[in-house]
Order: sequence, then C-alpha cells, then structure tokens
Amino acid sequence: MDRTRSAPQPTWSHIVQFRARTALAAALVLGLTGAATAPALAHPSAVTAPAERSAPDGKALREAIKGLPNADATAALVRVGGTDGTWRGSAGVHDLVTERKADPHGRFRAGSITKIVTAAVALQLAAEGELDLDKPVQDYMPELFPKQKDEAKNFLPIPVRSLLNYTSGLKSGDGFDDEYAHRYDTLRPEKVVTSAIAKGPEHDPGAEQHYRNIGYTVLGLLIERVTGDSYAHQASKRIFRPLHLRDTYFPGSDPRIRGPHNRGYQSMERPDGTTHLVDVTKWNQTDRFAAGDMISSTADLEVFTRALFGGEVVPQPQLKEMFTLPELGPDVPEAMFGAGLQRMEVDGKVVWLKTGARYGYTNMIASTEDGTRTLVYSVNATDAKGLDMNPVAQRIALAAFSSRVGDED
Repeated sequence: MDRTRSAPQPTWSHIVQFRARTALAAALVLGLTGAATAPALAHPSAVTAPAERSAPDGKALREAIKGLPNADATAALVRVGGTDGTWRGSAGVHDLVTERKADPHGRFRAGSITKIVTAAVALQLAAEGELDLDKPVQDYMPELFPKQKDEAKNFLPIPVRSLLNYTSGLKSGDGFDDEYAHRYDTLRPEKVVTSAIAKGPEHDPGAEQHYRNIGYTVLGLLIERVTGDSYAHQASKRIFRPLHLRDTYFPGSDPRIRGPHNRGYQSMERPDGTTHLVDVTKWNQTDRFAAGDMISSTADLEVFTRALFGGEVVPQPQLKEMFTLPELGPDVPEAMFGAGLQRMEVDGKVVWLKTGARYGYTNMIASTEDGTRTLVYSVNATDAKGLDMNPVAQRIALAAFSSRVGDED
C-alpha cells in the first residue's frame, strides 16, 4: 500500500493548556528516543497540592485515535484507568489487506516496556538477598569483563544499580547493519554484550545517564546467573503467572506473534523518494532479550501497571529504586530515569512511564504516583523506530493526562 508521508497538524486546544502540553510532549519524546538530556524534574516529594480529580476525557481520547488508518498508524489500542475512572478505545484496522476492524485484545511487541519486567525481577531478587544492588556486576560475571591491554578499555566496578538506572557507562553492542534484511536471523544477547564490553566504557559508572538497551541485556544474563534459570522462566514464574497475564510471553527465536494480534507495518522509502508500507509483523527479536523481547496486550499491561504501582510486584523498600533519580556527576544533564521508569510532571501531577517500540508497534505504560490515572496504549505506528514520537501516540498520552474534566464514554 502506497503512502506519501505528510505529518498531520493536530489541534491541542481541547486537551491541555499550551505550556503544560509542551512540557509533556517534550518529556514523552525524550522517553521514546532515550535522549536523557532534558533538565530533571523536581523529586516527587517536591510536589505539593495534587491536581483536581477528573474523569478521563473521553472526547479528547476519541479524537486522538480518530481517522485510523492514516499515514502515521494503522491501529491504536488504548486503556485509561485508575481511581478517577476508566476509558477503553480502539481504532483502525487489523490489517491493510482485509481492512477489518482492529482487535482491541490483540497482542503486540511491547519493546522496551520489557525493561520494567526485568527491573522488577532484579528488585525481587534484591529483596530476597540474592542480588546486591551495590555489588559490581563484575563480581557476578567476571568472565564478561576481561582485562584489556588498552587500559582505556578497562572498566571500573559497575554496581548492579547502575545497570538499572542507565548509568553503567556501557556502550551499545553491535547488531545487524540492515535489521530488516536480517529480521529472521538469531543474534544471541551474549554476543551483543561481548561486543559492547569490547568497546570499553563511555564514562565512569554513575557519572552520566544514557538510555540504552545494553544495561538491561546484561541484567537478563545476571538474573540467569544468580538464579541458575532462564530469564524468561523467572519472569513468568515471578510476574506473569501470579498476575494471570495470559497474553504475555517471550517468543525467543520464534518470529511470530502467537494468538490474536494486529499486523504491524513500517514505512520504507523507495529510490524515487516515495514511501510504501511493509508488513513487519514477523521478526526475530532474540537480540532484544531482557531489554525488549516481550509480547503482551494492553489488558495484561494494565494489570501489571496497577499491580506494580500498588506495591504488589516489588516490595516497597526496593520499589523506591524505580522512583529514585540518581545523582550524577558535575556539568552533565540531570537524570530523568529511576530503575527503568522515567519521571515527568504535568499540571501538578507526577507521572512515571515507560515507552517501548519495535518495528510496527509503539507502546506506553504510565501512572500517576497515587494511581488516580493510568495509561496503557499500543499504536501500530508506521514509524515506530523514528526519532520523533508518533503523532497518534502523542495525542493519546496528552489526552489521557489532561486535567480537563471529561466524559467517560
């Protein structure tokens, strides 16, 4: 199906005031692209008066997903919840061939939302005394960090906590130059980690914060080391089964999405400058491992989000790690992420979130600190790995956390 890319110009006046929405949009884009360069927001304890309670703005949410499929997305699944009320919605199509309606219960590639599951498993192990967050990862897996002849490539001790909050100093590991051409190939996470370590450190542990997959890939291997079990089985045993998440699993080298799902498409450019959509639903995500290999549904992720923020997944002493921004070195941008989660503030409300994107799918889980508002969405974005936030996804997030008193229809 041919498309000519032309970014829509959404009208925001019905969602939030200009200053608030600008701050939110910037934070969301940073969360998606992983550019931890914006000034840190105030610590949660600095927030004083809570925002006025309001039901989800159903009208704004309907407008956010109206008109799909379009150049930016083929479908969208949205669940807004919390103590202030709920809203459910879906739009678009299951696929561009039959054009039947999108399945609101469809599964999708959750991308980097996987990191929150990984963080939760690691923090559970810390609570059980099996993992020490202050202990260097080198002590657990010394074979991964050989002594280099080039001293510049030798690592200082990397605390496990630094893996969780993106301050390890590890550089990205090598992958396929042309990911689409190798979408059915298997790239083991061990090879990704080995290539990253061979590059040497980017900075001392804790000195800077850079959002990357590599720390969570190492965490997955670390979980396997301390448990003597596979990461996927530990995640299932500790989180998926207790919460009855029936749609959530790790596919391993299987490129398919098992069960009901909406097709994912990626916009690709032709030599003449025009674009066309390519079906990218099938993709081997082995290299993403504990950083982004999970498949889930909006219903499952909503259950997980409520349970996580409600203290049912990670014990409270360790859960604080997710909501604690690390103190970094001098003359560097302040931190935006705790152990996995990103912090932002809009209309006086503190929101903690995690985005995730794989080709064909862009997603988010988010919640206010007090649980009055939660958001889970999955958008079948045609630019899921683009530098900017997908316009449909951005409209959903802005509408979901609006302070406007809306309807619940």
